[in-house]
Amino acid sequence: MQSQKQFILNQSIILLLGFLLLQFFFPIAGTIDMILISPWITSSGIFYLKDNWYLAELSHHYLKNIIILFYAIIFFLWIASFRFSLLKKQCVNFGYFFFVSMICTITIGIFKAHSAHACPWNMTLPSSQGFIWNFSLINGHCFPGGHASSGFALITGYFVYHKKFPKYAYFSLIIGLILGFIMGWTQMMRGAHFLSHNLWTLWIILFINYIVILIIPKFNVLIKYYSSRSNKTSNINSR
Repeated sequence: MQSQKQFILNQSIILLLGFLLLQFFFPIAGTIDMILISPWITSSGIFYLKDNWYLAELSHHYLKNIIILFYAIIFFLWIASFRFSLLKKQCVNFGYFFFVSMICTITIGIFKAHSAHACPWNMTLPSSQGFIWNFSLINGHCFPGGHASSGFALITGYFVYHKKFPKYAYFSLIIGLILGFIMGWTQMMRGAHFLSHNLWTLWIILFINYIVILIIPKFNVLIKYYSSRSNKTSNINSR
């Protein structure tokens, strides 16, 4: 089992390489985005799968609601862990999983609400030769990919369990990646996002989890410090 320092180093390398790849090879609405989204557009610039039931309802609503239900279960398990001894050992893990996942999805939502980037389905304009892309739109509120964040946020479980339960950790990582990419890809097919939007969502969620694992040890040190001071004070007062 790798040490915490090695784990943090590995995450640092992954984040740095991911940032460079996104900056230089996956620019928003760049060549790769255009190649991957072109099969889902008609010659007149219409995303013909925009209202497809399987994509618009099954993936966009039902799958997302199932994931939300999972987060709700984690939250109630965290609440129950304060009451039931059987769950008490997992109290921190449940709380970590739920609250950091929520921080991830809320952060993505905030970025998206203030984003200038538009959705692909709003960027096509009819022309005499079919359609053209309108890259001049502002206040598009479409970056990063919000829908995929519900799936990618499950990756938080990888950071929760990587120390003591590696099987759970890798299961969370794999499921989070699969669901995040499925949800992101279906939105791309509908014209709601470019691939780069969803890749940035993944990177931001990894970065948030990285920051959390850097901060938590600092909190633990402070808690131990103030606990020891409190114990010393109580001992002095009892004399």
